[in-house]
Amino acid sequence: MAYLEQELPFHAHEVFEQRWKSCPPDERDAWQALAQWGAALTQQARGNVIGQERLAMRARDRLLEARKSGSVPEVIDVDHVLMSLAQLT
Repeated sequence: MAYLEQELPFHAHEVFEQRWKSCPPDERDAWQALAQWGAALTQQARGNVIGQERLAMRARDRLLEARKSGSVPEVIDVDHVLMSLAQLT
């Protein structure tokens, strides 16, 4: 999250992507959703509204599924992420 606070969404995306690829299988959807969130924020910074919206919707859907299945790690503030994603769609 520090990268996001520093307005470095691509860096956040890279960190989330590494976590997604190395986490336990039951956490993968949650971390992939965060990687997509970082990518959506990157597209927003680049002015790519269509890419931003598509990635944000995919991230939202994936994160909601992960929450429904109870597989979101406690370190993820789901409500904060969902609020951010809503602003991107």
